Amino acid sequence: MSPPPPSNGDVQPSSHNRGGWVTFPFIAATTVGLFIAIGGWMNNILVFMIEEFNCKTINSTQIWNVVHGCVAALPVLGAVVADSLGIFSTIWIFSLVNLLGLILFTIIATVNSLRPPPCEKGSSFCIGPTQAQLAILYMAITLSVIGSAGSRHILGTMGANQFDYDKPRSQRIFWDWFFFIVFIASAISTTLLVYIEDNVSWGIGRFYCHVKPQGSPFKALARVVVAAIRKRKLPLKLAQGYYHGREGDGEVRIVGATPTKNFKFLNRAALISEGDLHEDGSIAKRWRLCTVEDVQDMKTLIKLLPLWSSGLFLATPQTMHSSLTTLQALTMNCSVGRHLNVPAGSILVFNMVSSCVGTVLIDRCLFPLWKKQFGRTPTSLQRVGVGHVLIVISMIVSALVESKRLDVAHYYSKKINAADVVPMSLFWLVPQLALGGFGDAFQLPGHTIFYYQQFPATLKSTSTAVTILLFGIAFYISSAVVDVVQQTTGWLPDDINQRRMDNVYWVLAFLGTLNYGYFLICAWIYKPQGVEEEVGDDCSSSSRQVHVAPENQRLLD
Repeated sequence: MSPPPPSNGDVQPSSHNRGGWVTFPFIAATTVGLFIAIGGWMNNILVFMIEEFNCKTINSTQIWNVVHGCVAALPVLGAVVADSLGIFSTIWIFSLVNLLGLILFTIIATVNSLRPPPCEKGSSFCIGPTQAQLAILYMAITLSVIGSAGSRHILGTMGANQFDYDKPRSQRIFWDWFFFIVFIASAISTTLLVYIEDNVSWGIGRFYCHVKPQGSPFKALARVVVAAIRKRKLPLKLAQGYYHGREGDGEVRIVGATPTKNFKFLNRAALISEGDLHEDGSIAKRWRLCTVEDVQDMKTLIKLLPLWSSGLFLATPQTMHSSLTTLQALTMNCSVGRHLNVPAGSILVFNMVSSCVGTVLIDRCLFPLWKKQFGRTPTSLQRVGVGHVLIVISMIVSALVESKRLDVAHYYSKKINAADVVPMSLFWLVPQLALGGFGDAFQLPGHTIFYYQQFPATLKSTSTAVTILLFGIAFYISSAVVDVVQQTTGWLPDDINQRRMDNVYWVLAFLGTLNYGYFLICAWIYKPQGVEEEVGDDCSSSSRQVHVAPENQRLLD
């Protein structure tokens, strides 16, 4: 499926003959390849640890959380490299590292000596992996994780950069279709590749608008903090004005928009004092004087932190839900007919398929209907809010389904001394996964669009990576929560048929509800900056209105 063609005067390159939708097929193809390759091992690592490395279920879940946490957290470091050195070079270098990791995975899966011997049928005794075997596996994981960090999600930033900064509708359409491609690729890796691994063998740019790297933006932000601290005792009457940089003729600019009044302490970093400038107007002491723009960029990041933290507590239930659902599937009837068994690791495909369907429905149905009713499309934060609600509902459904599964497991265990597999179809898990998928279709693009538009222009790669960072941190929080729950409540033993995992889902639903209230407060307080799409549009119209905050107007002039 291809993205909709741009209407007249809509999605076109700005001041050059490169960029725009002509680059989308190349970015889409690369995204599909990377997400399939990485998702093939990542989505099935839990089953691989249990069935091929003879690890215990809860220990494997913890490893699964750590691996997924690294995959989601490290893209921020890749984004820092991309913002500093350039996106295109970063992607191809890290893609090569990822290839090395995948080659090592293939060797592990095909060479028997690199894995522990399989467990004997009917025996509860299994030989675990040696330290050397685990070291080689962790090396493959490390290479693949590092390769993923500098490639997959940065591709989205590269695609969004192909459109003008003041065309939020173009960027919104791109992000919707980018995530559609991501969900499709993830679904393929979760079904086709996982099925092959489980049932066959575990072994088996000239069109682009290039954004020139400007050096590390984080260094400029650090200078704001240091300069503000160093000038904390500077009398304002001795200041010579705020520093805005230099004009084309070298003259110092001290006239312009003054820093905003919030976080006034940071304003001192832009105050010009004696000795701060050379005679030609250049900065003499880089860690004592910053531009007003640098100060405003730092304030923007600070104001975004509360909203970002609400996403963190949204991601934690999702990450726990993924691993716990896979554990549920391992204990349920996975057969479809007489001859086909659905791999437990493939159950998450229903989440991804519903995300794909949801993305299309949102872009093609919800947005036009919403605009017809209210005169504009939903804002990115409204999309995130809907995602919050759907994910909380998915936790409630998960609790109800798990309660039913436990009832069936207890009944058969007492009456007919049944085996570990519960005679209950794993398709009972589909509703909770579908709800979570629809929630992702709302909140993932919503988060990404919001941060891409609100982050400083020098941090565009980082802006798209911070959404993934939410999940990276959430995986580690999930690992800690699993440890606490296991040690204090006994709800999560290795045999999940013997305890109350439904209680875990109820707790997640309760915490998600509290977090939704926190998100509403943060969204109400936050005042959007930069370019925002005030009047949305469907794909058949080219009219739109763009609002530019006064303090950012000079960035577009």
